[in-house]
This record gives sequence, C-alpha cells and structure tokens, in this order.
Amino acid sequence: MLSTLSPVQEIIDRCTVLFEDLDFKAVQEWKAAKPGRKAIGYMPVYVPRELIHAAGMLPVGILGGGDALEVIQGDAYYQSYICRIPRSTIELGLTGRLNCMDGMLFPSICDVIRNLSGMWQILFKDKYVKYIDVPQNYIDSIGGNFYIQEMQTLREDLGKLRGSEITDAELNASIAVYNENRVAIDELYKYRAAKPWQAPTSEVYLLLRAGMVLPPEEHTVLVREYLKATDAVPRPKRDNARVVINGSFCEQPPLALIKSIEMSGCYIVDDDFMLVTRWLLDEVPANANPLDELSKAFLHRSATSAAKYDTTREEKGMFLLKQVKTRGAEGVIFAAPSFCDPALLERPMLQDVMAKNQVPYTAFKYAENTGQMAPIREQSGTFADSIKLWSVK
Repeated sequence: MLSTLSPVQEIIDRCTVLFEDLDFKAVQEWKAAKPGRKAIGYMPVYVPRELIHAAGMLPVGILGGGDALEVIQGDAYYQSYICRIPRSTIELGLTGRLNCMDGMLFPSICDVIRNLSGMWQILFKDKYVKYIDVPQNYIDSIGGNFYIQEMQTLREDLGKLRGSEITDAELNASIAVYNENRVAIDELYKYRAAKPWQAPTSEVYLLLRAGMVLPPEEHTVLVREYLKATDAVPRPKRDNARVVINGSFCEQPPLALIKSIEMSGCYIVDDDFMLVTRWLLDEVPANANPLDELSKAFLHRSATSAAKYDTTREEKGMFLLKQVKTRGAEGVIFAAPSFCDPALLERPMLQDVMAKNQVPYTAFKYAENTGQMAPIREQSGTFADSIKLWSVK
C-alpha cells in the first residue's frame, strides 16, 4: 500500500519514533545487523564522537528519559535539589533500557555528571565507563597536550574493547564523516534562520534527536532529504518574533515546550539544543595528525557554552550576541533546566550583555518532564507581542 504522507511528514514521523523510543530499538537493530558491533552512550554537550566511530562503534546520545519516563529508582540515588537528567538516566540504566550500550562516556559538564560517572562504575561493573575531562587552559602546549592525552586514553580503551588498535587512517576517515554531518546541520540551521516557517524548530529538534541514535552517515542523508522535501512545499509565513533559545545545552526541553514557544508567536532561529552536533565550528583537517587536529578544533574553533571553562577567548556573552545578529533575531529566550548550575550561574552575565546591546530577553526554567505548558506559552507570547509592539527597530 502506497503511503499518502508527504515526504516531510514521513521524515518527521520516523524521527518521532526514534525520539519516543526509550528502549533504543534502533541501536539494538543496528547491532543485530552485524554480530560483534558495539554501541557507546554519551551524555549531552560534547564528546569526541569521531573516536567512537573510528572504532566501528555507534555513538549514542543519552539525553535522559524526557517526559515519558516515570522516575522511581533513580530518585533514590540523587537529592531533590539537582536537575532531573541524572535521575532519569539512572532510571534508564536500572530498568535495563541501556543494556544495549557497551560503554558510557560522561563529559565534563558539571559536578553532577562527574558524580554520575562514578555511580555508573559502581552500578554497572561489566560496562566500560569513562569521564571525559576537557582542558581548562587553552594554550596548545598545555591544555592542548592534556586533551590529546585524554583522547589517546579513550582511543586505546576503545581499541581494547574492539580487539585492535584504532589507526590514524580510521580516525581521519571518521573526522571526514563528521565534517560532512556538521556541514549538513549547518545548512539546516541557515535554512531555518532564512525561512523559519518552512523549517519549524519542532521539526528541526526531532531531526537533531534522530542524529543521537543513527549512524552519522545516515543522519547526514536524512537532514538533506528533509531540506529538499520541506523546500518543495510552501508553508504559510507569519509575522512572528525571531528569537534565540539559550541555556538548554544539557537537559533537553520537552518537545511540547518547543511547540508551545512556536505557537505563542515565536520563530526560533538559533538554539543550543544537542550542542554536540555543532560544538566544532568548522572543518577539522582529515589528512593530518587526527588527535592534534581535534584538540586544536576544540581549543580554538568551538562553541561557547556555560559548560565550558574558558577565560582566554572573547568576552562573556559575545558568542550569544553574534548568534542574535547572524540569525537576524529580535530577542533571546533564556530557557534553562531547574537546578542547572552552569546555565543559571551564567544567565545574569548574558542578560547584562543583552541589556547593554538593547536585545530584548525573557527567562524561565523547565524540567525534561515539564507537563504544564500554558504559563510558558503565555510568557513567550507576551514576549513576542512586546517585541513586535515596542522594540526599537
């Protein structure tokens, strides 16, 4: 029977299935297709996925349980005054949903995630676990060498896990694959900024989430298929306020929250969702020493985030201000998870920069299982109205 769905809807339906699947069936199917395959999970923000891919393993983004998971066991391991993502991640592990992962990487985000990596080692002794530390010094001979050593340790560990060393040629091939994936996602973000009515963020978000469980080569094709399909069918254009979302780099917002912001009269033209997909800002050379090049890209050509310590580069808030100007945004919505120390500690500094540059902003907090969207929709709607009525053009 032929499908009556449009190409865009078919793509989004596929992404929705992947988004809602807390049992990671796509990962299980990928592993079953070729016996011996392995999958490595990683928490949000950034890990050098190229090393996992070069080992022939599937990098899998673990983004918590969202609003579809009831956390019962996870609450016993963490106090109530921290964000929800570690508790729901523990719940995923203890209920067997992450059994298809052969290892877990915990990047340097905050003290809570550092603690979670240690807890994972205690609870899942048969799994590979590593805390991915990143440099806090941005001089190549100091922080750069440190990061190269960290990546070399991961490279050796993954080599032992698969049974053979990971070669430079394999790493460079994987760097090229992720370069192409970043290009495709950059095309998606530029397209959305130019025509946000054609690529609503509720769809872009699902596309990004699909990239957390699909092989990068497959995800690159999917993104480009979406761009071609959505551009072929004109959608209605509205006089919405163009906004940038900031603060959602770790615990991801519920899809309903994004839809509520869009329904309130806002076009989201930039964000920090699934930042791992855009952490490195340009092409990484794929014909040189791979670890050196990945280190230089991290130190000198990577996104600015509250989860990254860096006092040597541009003034705080300038990266966000560039996002506003580059994307033609009219305001900023600061949306951070409750108890997210990195985002909430940085927010006043960013707000100060926005105020000095006459960029309107509003702010609220959420949790990945936020259920009541009416207040958020009302707040973002009022913000959109104020931009259209009173902002200086």
